[in-house]
Amino acid sequence: MTELRTPYLTVDLIIETEGGIVLIERKNPPSGWALPGGFVDYGESLENAAIREAKEETSLDIELVRQFHAYSDPARDARQHNATLVFIAHAVGGELEGRDDARRAGVFARESLPSPLAFDHGQILKDYFEGRY
Repeated sequence: MTELRTPYLTVDLIIETEGGIVLIERKNPPSGWALPGGFVDYGESLENAAIREAKEETSLDIELVRQFHAYSDPARDARQHNATLVFIAHAVGGELEGRDDARRAGVFARESLPSPLAFDHGQILKDYFEGRY
């Protein structure tokens, strides 16, 4: 009998703020800069997970604007098969500070994105800036 396996569910956030979007530098492998986000807890809504992850990693209070797009390529995360739902959000309070899984956090314009970007976040940001989805 074949064991039933499903992808892990995550959320990622494109947090819009004055000057650009918020990215975090990851503390843990895989290294690089990334959209704030993380795993959805059992019994937690996607929206609540997004709000929680934003606060944990950036110290910001956010307002969710809309769902952007889902990304589910099995190769998007080398650790395991993770599917993510990306939200667009606005920062509405708090002082930006990298915390939890974030070494640091910063605001970047399209022209000044840091490198390297972790996971498939380069593709996600390309889709966002080109107005796809």
